Amino acid sequence: MPHYSGPLLTRPDAETLLAAHAAGAGTWTGSLDLGRTNGEARLEAEAWIWRDQRYPYPSKLKDRTIYHWDGDDFAPVSRFSGSLIKLVPTEWGAPTFEIDGIKMLPTSKASPIDDARRKVDLVEPRGKVVLDTCGGLGYFAACCLEAGAARIHSFEKNEDVLWLRTLNPWSPDPDAAASGGRLQLTHADVSQAIARIADASVDALLHDPPRFGIAGELYSQTFYDHLARVLRRGGRLFHYTGSPNKLTSGRDVPREVAKRLDKAGFKAELALDGVLGTRR
Repeated sequence: MPHYSGPLLTRPDAETLLAAHAAGAGTWTGSLDLGRTNGEARLEAEAWIWRDQRYPYPSKLKDRTIYHWDGDDFAPVSRFSGSLIKLVPTEWGAPTFEIDGIKMLPTSKASPIDDARRKVDLVEPRGKVVLDTCGGLGYFAACCLEAGAARIHSFEKNEDVLWLRTLNPWSPDPDAAASGGRLQLTHADVSQAIARIADASVDALLHDPPRFGIAGELYSQTFYDHLARVLRRGGRLFHYTGSPNKLTSGRDVPREVAKRLDKAGFKAELALDGVLGTRR
């Protein structure tokens, strides 16, 4: 799907634009792409102009919501097709997303891009073929591109997440010149697609699945055996687990994951908020 190139508004941005208009300013300078760049909009009595297109002044924008121009009005970047999925602004610029109100990326202490970069660094992607099993907003892939990966093959099962990516300026576009043809994004369930990936065909793995209760198949011994099969010997895997509360869940998910990965053929150890494995 082509990526959106129009303005993105949050409530704070809209308020500063409206304040400039109310003060009689002829222009407003700010970011209309969630902090990626700054630009200038021309302010007229009934509309504002950005990139030679006229837009009405926004009203009634909600907190924790990002709005895009749908051709008629500023609409929330959200969809409901069985679950409510929405792009959510952060103080860091790069947004997170939520499914039925559950935040999918850690953002309380750092930008989700910086968080992804620390994890990607563990698998040392420069010059490597990387398998990104659960692409999400594409932040792992973006950091792999930045770090000089030779090629990234990313899977994403949820069609609505793929739609969010087309509206998120922080999500890498496989067709953009900046990606250099190195990113392949596939709409598929990796738990099934992995059976068609050749043995020892990837150099590094990034696995950021939904929580266990939603996608238990991505924590199974069968799936981990496939991860070991497609990764060359000496290759590294980072598996995000988060830190679920053992007192409430009754489970130590990171250690369970490490044991299964060890059985599959990895030397596994706890690292950051997940498990780092090296293919034996």
